[in-house]
Amino acid sequence: MTSQIIPVEPFDFIIFGGTGDLAERKLLPALFQRQQAGQFSDPTRIIGASRAKLTDKEYRDFARTAICDHVKPEEIAATQLDSFLARLSYVAADAVSGDGFARLKKALDGSDSIRAFYLAVAPSLFGSISTNLKEHGMITANSRIVVEKPIGRDLASARELNDQIGKVFSEQQIFRIDHYLGKETVQNLMALRFANALYEPLWNSAHIDHVQITVAETVGLEDRVTYYDKAGALRDMMQNHMLQLLCLVAMEAPASMEADAVRDEKLKVLRSLRRINGNEAPKVSVRGQYRAGASSNGPVKGYVEELANGESSTETFVAIKAEIGNWRWAGVPFYLRTGKRLASRVSEIVIEFKPIPHSIFEESAGNITANQLVIRLQPDEGVKQWIMIKDPGPGGMRLRNVPLDMSFAESFQERNPDAYERLIMDVIRGNQTLFMRRDEVEAAWAWIDPIHNAWDDSRQETQGYTAGTWGPSASIALIERDGRTWHES
Repeated sequence: MTSQIIPVEPFDFIIFGGTGDLAERKLLPALFQRQQAGQFSDPTRIIGASRAKLTDKEYRDFARTAICDHVKPEEIAATQLDSFLARLSYVAADAVSGDGFARLKKALDGSDSIRAFYLAVAPSLFGSISTNLKEHGMITANSRIVVEKPIGRDLASARELNDQIGKVFSEQQIFRIDHYLGKETVQNLMALRFANALYEPLWNSAHIDHVQITVAETVGLEDRVTYYDKAGALRDMMQNHMLQLLCLVAMEAPASMEADAVRDEKLKVLRSLRRINGNEAPKVSVRGQYRAGASSNGPVKGYVEELANGESSTETFVAIKAEIGNWRWAGVPFYLRTGKRLASRVSEIVIEFKPIPHSIFEESAGNITANQLVIRLQPDEGVKQWIMIKDPGPGGMRLRNVPLDMSFAESFQERNPDAYERLIMDVIRGNQTLFMRRDEVEAAWAWIDPIHNAWDDSRQETQGYTAGTWGPSASIALIERDGRTWHES
């Protein structure tokens, strides 16, 4: 099966932070892949902007290296790469002083194409860039602005950032990106629920025992030391990626796939989450920090050993038992965990159904395991439905738990686009379905802030765990107290 490529209108794509890590690893390769797939219309232009003093040729050389480093060699057609690089230009611009914005305006003048300003920069620069764009007359009715997380570090700072951007751009022009929502499997969760008669009638507390959402990384700090030590896992992952996945699992069916219809339902979930504060936080949350251990590449340092000052209470692991206070999910716990330096790199959602009410089989048939639906986001995107069947062969009834397995790589032989490719094209189309609305961001912080405050007030300990394991033993106790266990692939 081959997907249909629908070209988008011509556009100007301006990357602030155009020489940064995100532009190098994700944005430029994603844009190249979309051109190569035939999705660009002429005259589409891509403009890098940062403080570095580069010529157009030097920026094209940077882009060529980025693409060759981050795109598989067999996926690069030389003629397409040359054509892509010809679209690129560069403007040296300072977000704070505004120097260079006049040159950027001159580069854009005369074009009535869609303008997408991608802010691949620190959040502290969001306001000044927005203001400079307005003061230099670069915002048109066809303009959009894309902002990366983190949108603040708490509710108050998120509101301040949203206010700064909102003074210049309308909400319909603001695209708050979460790349997890661009993953193929995440969108397939919507298809599984709402395009099939099989699951939705069972998608409630009468049939589902609990839900697990895991986003595990094997890497440590890498080059994010300064940011990460101020943020920690709760702010870095739980507030955005994890809660967005929870919303897609738990939301009611929207009236349509229009952006606000979907986001209205996600917002209801966030506002229905039971608050965790005070004395409750130690009972339903675990915070951990990795110690020295081992990875697939050999021994690794502990978290504090990677810091300049050698001490920190910042969490690199979080596990939370969350509950949603509405009719559909009353009594169904959602177990969330995320961390660095864990046993394997995996992101998945596990829907565990309730056990059958009565077994008609003799003990010799073996144990009956509750059905599970496992939605794997990375690596090896796919869906598994675990069911009980009879073990083939003579000799009586013996039961076995086996998966109905749909691997996207095996089912769809064509290349699976990166999440950024899909999301960038949605920006150009003006489709905000997979982007966060302001009230979503703030509702998420309104749930996260009390947890962090409770940790601070009670001085909840950051528990150590050995790098290369599945986190602190307390996270195992968190779920096993309820008679359940973490799913480990």
